[in-house]
Amino acid sequence: MANTGVLPFVRGIDFSTNDFSNEFPHSVKLMSSVQWLKLNNTYLNKIPEEIGNLLKLEHLSLKKNQLEKLHGEITELTNLRILNVRQNNIKSSGIPPDLFKLEELTTLDFSHNNLKEVPEGLEKARSLLVLNLSYNKQLPSLTSLETLHMRDTQRTLNNMPSSLETLTCLTDLDLSKNELSRVPDALYTLTNLQRLNLSNNAIAELSLALDVWQKLVVLNFSNNLLTSLPSSLCKLSSLRQLYLNNNKLKFDGIPSGIGKLSSLEIFSACGNELEMIPESLCRCGSLKKLIISSNCLVTVPDTIHLLSDLEVLDLKNNPDLVIPPRPKTYQQGSGIEYYNIDFSLQNQLRLAGASIPQPQTNINASKDPIARKLRLRRGRRDTETSADQDQAKILKGMKEIAKGKNRQTSIDDEEAQSLKPKRWDESLEKPPLDYSEIFDNDIGQIAGLTIWEIENFLPNMVDESLHSKFYEADCYIILKTFWDENGGLTYSIYFWIGAKSSLDKKACAAMHAVNLRNFLGAECRTIREEQGDESEEFINLFDSNIEYIEGGRTTSGFYTVEDVIYTTRFYRVHGAGASIHLEPVPISVESLDPGYTFILDIGLKIYIWYSSKSKNTLKSKARLVAEKINKNERKNKAEIITDIDNFKTSEFWLLLGEDTDAKPEQPFREHVDGDFKPVTPKLYQVKLGMGYLELPQVEVPHNKLVKTLLETENVYILDCFLDLFVWFGKKSTKLVRAAAVKLSHELFSMLNRPSHALITRVQQGTEPQILKLKFSDWDDVIAVDFTRTAESVQKTGADLVKWAQQQETKTDLSALFTARQPTIPFQEAMQLMEECNEDLEGMECFVLEGKKFAKLPEEEKGHFYSKECYVFLCRYWVPVDDCEHETDPDTPVEEDFQCIVYFWQGRDASNMGWLTFTFGLQKKFKLLFGEKLEVIRMHQQQENIKFLAHFERHFVIHQGSRKEERENEHLEQPPAQLYQLRANGSALCTRIIQVKADATFLNSSFCYILKVPFGNEDNSGLIYVWVGSKADPEDIKLVQEIADSMFNNPWITLQVINEGEEPDNFFWYALGGSKSYDESADFMNYTRLFRCSNERGYFTVSEKCTDFCQDDLADDDIMILDNGEQVFLWLGARCSEVEIKLAYKSAQVYIQHLRVKQPDKIRSLFLTLKNKESRRFTKCFHGWGSHRKCLD
Repeated sequence: MANTGVLPFVRGIDFSTNDFSNEFPHSVKLMSSVQWLKLNNTYLNKIPEEIGNLLKLEHLSLKKNQLEKLHGEITELTNLRILNVRQNNIKSSGIPPDLFKLEELTTLDFSHNNLKEVPEGLEKARSLLVLNLSYNKQLPSLTSLETLHMRDTQRTLNNMPSSLETLTCLTDLDLSKNELSRVPDALYTLTNLQRLNLSNNAIAELSLALDVWQKLVVLNFSNNLLTSLPSSLCKLSSLRQLYLNNNKLKFDGIPSGIGKLSSLEIFSACGNELEMIPESLCRCGSLKKLIISSNCLVTVPDTIHLLSDLEVLDLKNNPDLVIPPRPKTYQQGSGIEYYNIDFSLQNQLRLAGASIPQPQTNINASKDPIARKLRLRRGRRDTETSADQDQAKILKGMKEIAKGKNRQTSIDDEEAQSLKPKRWDESLEKPPLDYSEIFDNDIGQIAGLTIWEIENFLPNMVDESLHSKFYEADCYIILKTFWDENGGLTYSIYFWIGAKSSLDKKACAAMHAVNLRNFLGAECRTIREEQGDESEEFINLFDSNIEYIEGGRTTSGFYTVEDVIYTTRFYRVHGAGASIHLEPVPISVESLDPGYTFILDIGLKIYIWYSSKSKNTLKSKARLVAEKINKNERKNKAEIITDIDNFKTSEFWLLLGEDTDAKPEQPFREHVDGDFKPVTPKLYQVKLGMGYLELPQVEVPHNKLVKTLLETENVYILDCFLDLFVWFGKKSTKLVRAAAVKLSHELFSMLNRPSHALITRVQQGTEPQILKLKFSDWDDVIAVDFTRTAESVQKTGADLVKWAQQQETKTDLSALFTARQPTIPFQEAMQLMEECNEDLEGMECFVLEGKKFAKLPEEEKGHFYSKECYVFLCRYWVPVDDCEHETDPDTPVEEDFQCIVYFWQGRDASNMGWLTFTFGLQKKFKLLFGEKLEVIRMHQQQENIKFLAHFERHFVIHQGSRKEERENEHLEQPPAQLYQLRANGSALCTRIIQVKADATFLNSSFCYILKVPFGNEDNSGLIYVWVGSKADPEDIKLVQEIADSMFNNPWITLQVINEGEEPDNFFWYALGGSKSYDESADFMNYTRLFRCSNERGYFTVSEKCTDFCQDDLADDDIMILDNGEQVFLWLGARCSEVEIKLAYKSAQVYIQHLRVKQPDKIRSLFLTLKNKESRRFTKCFHGWGSHRKCLD
């Protein structure tokens, strides 16, 4: 058993199709937190006793096994909600009565079993909502039952259960494949039915009483003897799907009022005797599928073309049918380009349920006498000017026509030249270069210094802490990004050569420096710098002196003389369609079979053994596989040895465990089963959540693995029984990778595998040939971008009109028309803060130091650093219900409590802090508090209200880490620090955040704290509390309190200065000089942030709360920001073209709506890209900085 310690964190696992007939994995009992477990088709004949330890199990699936009884540990699973045991051999006597006493049990599936009577105790299952007894013989009576399937149970009107009419809660009833001659009377008492299936019976007529099923959604009368439908059918207003296939219906048999079924989406009546269909059927405006094939149709109504939502029209097998011509098409909504969505303001307001503004009446200007006189005067004065302008336009147009002819002539010349034969070297095309896998997309978008080191021919980014430290045996690429005078980004690119660096590092540094320049589109040249001979411009790039370190930090890309260790594997070759299957076998002579071909791979030698009985096709394919292994994995250094059976001596026999290198004298026996089939591989996806792991199986279409199932953001485990591969996607996180490694060892040890089974870790892009053979399309796969835009679909040659009509055009823009969330008054916010702190008994604070959490010093409480992770253990008092102690008033009441752990992660902190907490401190808390513990994970500036209330508005966020703060205090010239106090939405959401020490960040409506250190050892300096002229009085009082607590040092002087009274010496010098800044924060009264997304399957716009932050800008989506003067359309780096188009139209609708609601605040629409935001955009976010990178 692999003791990795990861099993207690597994929340769900899918063991389906494994063979547990001999032994069930004992380690399953360690999955104490598992909530769902699938054991389908695992050859179980009894309930494993290990399941009794899974006390948190809620969903258990045991389909397609050999169970005859459920006696065992299953009755002890008190949290069990869903139990699926269909397709077993369970008898009524094999169901324990205690099973139905489980209070949480809501769903039971006993279909396809051997039940012949009602199991004992079934009437006690009061919580049961869904019971499936299809393909059994008896019907239990349960008043709260909602689903009942009695398909193929030999029901007639005589043996229908008398208790059926008592099941008034039934919503889903299946009585198909029985012998019913009419609808049982008991069904007319079931008024809550939503789905009714009476297909495959002998029903000849229907009663008028079926209008009692007002909630019916799906009605199926297929394969009966119906000749007509009652008129009461038209009263089923909720009906969406109506199936009448294979009956004896004629035109007169369909009621003329069927058009009243406004919700009807599917009407299927194939296999009847219809000559026509009623015209009223075409008035069902929601109709999506109309299936009338195999009838006697002569024609259909003209109005059938007006069914705009119709997706399927099946009229096949109607030989005499004449279809009326289609009317001319017309544009829907905003047209195909915008997916036929109507983005008009009136329509969107109607969909959102808002009131539609009345259009203002305009005065006819032609009837205004004053305006008419002004036009006449203006006409006389501007006659000559307009004539000159007309002449200028004519001359300009003639020049453009002449230029157009010249351009056409040059194009014709180019075409004529292109017809000339080219030399062979001219016809060569340069391969397209893609640097996205080498350099990140955000490189060069932010001013600063970026350094790469060369390792194995590729550049790896160096951490900022190692800047200016160079190893003598390494080479580096240095990029300096800065703003020029025109506000554009400018680059300087250097490559530094170490004195003892190898040739490959030198060449790659120069080559990738040029690649970086091409990637950025920079116009600068690359500059070579050598150790000891650096230029002054290069030295000035660094804040500290350059340090040389002996040796090298990275490995060379050249091959070393050290021998690579290869794992010896022995494979038997089987045919698998056009490809082959390599079955690992023990490395022994006993494994050889004369009817097969074998491959022995020892690394630098690959042996291929076959006999005269081996198939020639498998011989050649085995040879091709060996050559691929040699080329792709051994760099053509391996020797391929064949025809071994004809050699008298060979090393091959020694490798198989023989005493000599001579061929064994005894003939090899045929022992492989002729019906041998390889084990079907199982593909698992490793999922990591907040404190839990899941291992579901990936659905493999047609049981054929394809490469597209492997997504680069995920980690997968491919279990082939004898080979278990752990596949890491390039963009997968380290947390998921670490969890996958541990899970693979646990999964490997759970099954009784032979000694030659192996676990192999595979990085994306370095897959071995043995893994590629498991996939049917690995070598043939072509990456295609299926972007669902109108232009991309049209390029494929598809019918664009038909495609657009089939698109999901549902939208939800209601958030754009709701009123802005009002600001909470100060007194109410303070009262809410007191209420949030009433039940707080105590708080313990921890901070991550190294790899452990340590107690946070009391003076640092309320101070957070953007590179740190914090844990707050809060104990809350929980009131006890007084009713429990009314009988004995003298009995002392024990107060109950609840513990909530808040995990706070800075926006620049690594996710390793969360992993350290999950597998360390959280487990200790769980042992102490058990079920009374709740864990809440929060990120910087995304804290919940209750957590913020505990700090009573003293919430300070510093940039960097605690260690960097202490190091800065000892610098000769410590940097100045500027903090801004600001509240978003209410005083509860007050934070004071460190921002860039620049005068442009000031605002007259806020208060700031500026620290100007002197750089002495006594940590002396000046502290300015800058009060804006329009600042709130409560904020002024608060900022002084925070400043006093932050800088309580006798060597520090604190000064409170009002706006306009700043000293000229230290204050403006620390802020980079006096600059213009905003004098109003009126935008705070209008700021709104909306998120546009297609993640629900249709386009939606949702609003973020007023306390939004920079990290709410999702990379996958598009955001709409309103600051009261401008509306910005912010595009994420990975948003789709579909979202861009729909978000653009949504922003236009929003602006039109505001022109009616706020005519004095006319907005303009602006487009902004990530890392290209203007100050008008960034001022709406408190503490704006560089965008967060994904850290593992």
